[in-house]
Amino acid sequence: MSKNPPFWNAGTYAARRPYLLARARIAQTLRAWFTKQDFLEVETATLQVSPGNETHLHAFAADLVGPDGKRRPLYLHTSPEFACKKLLAAGEPRIVDFARVFRNRERGALHHPEFTMLEWYRANETYESLMDDCVAIITETARAVDTRQFRFRDKTADPYATPERLTVADAFARYAGIELLATVRKGVGDRTALAAAAVKADVAIAKNDTWGDIFSRILADRVDPHLGIDRATILYEYPLPLAALARPKPGSDKVAERFELYLCGVELANGFGELTDVTEQRARFEAAMNEKQRIHGERYPVDADFIDALRRMPQASGIALGFDRLVMLATGARHIEQVIWTPVVEP
Repeated sequence: MSKNPPFWNAGTYAARRPYLLARARIAQTLRAWFTKQDFLEVETATLQVSPGNETHLHAFAADLVGPDGKRRPLYLHTSPEFACKKLLAAGEPRIVDFARVFRNRERGALHHPEFTMLEWYRANETYESLMDDCVAIITETARAVDTRQFRFRDKTADPYATPERLTVADAFARYAGIELLATVRKGVGDRTALAAAAVKADVAIAKNDTWGDIFSRILADRVDPHLGIDRATILYEYPLPLAALARPKPGSDKVAERFELYLCGVELANGFGELTDVTEQRARFEAAMNEKQRIHGERYPVDADFIDALRRMPQASGIALGFDRLVMLATGARHIEQVIWTPVVEP
């Protein structure tokens, strides 16, 4: 059985080097842009009490061994979000982090166990301001590598074109013929109603799928392939059952201030008007961990220090963007390892 040469093989590295040089130029350009916008670049700790409390994200566990020899469990973070929000609570108004993050059970053309998450926050500013940031970042990236076209496989997008702004409900109606918000009542998804709509739209579902599972199947099968084609798509107003750490849209019991950015059919960023309701946030964490326990047989602790910081955090908006994916689209790379300096080597 043949084995691919290591990433440091002279020939292999020579083929990857143009992508890596482009990565360096993009990073330099974006750092300059954030500085111009009065953002402070921060460096958050990788080791955390909780890696994040999302149902389907899997973390790397570690042990902190003290001078007394006692072991205390920690995790490599899946996002710098909790640490960044603590800095907002401390009083920083605009911060950005080019963070190394770690996610287990993920490897493929668009996924890697260790990657770079570009995450930034604006205190006392709306999540619409993040949408404007995304537009600027796309064009700045294109200028950094002197391209007029982003590419992933056979899909392309113009980085200078005005993005399409589309609600999740409108996307489901347009591409799947499903009235999504008719299946959300008082912030809760009606599994029976969405299952019936999925079957009618010829989307395969499983008996034990939750409302969220069915939503994800429809999104992946019918909606995602149409997004970010020819120009970027900002998909906004996610239904409340999938609000994650986003606050509800004022006056609505159906949607949250959450959006995702797509280019060339690739999901690139996830932004929120941040939730600061401590009771609601704790309840969401517990529900997500109960679901993780049910599906995956494990759960992660809730960071009590983060909950305490949330009580003091100002209203804010924040977003996480996959930096490696951005470089891929700007350079036309077909695999994430082409744009990572030293990919993770499996034993």
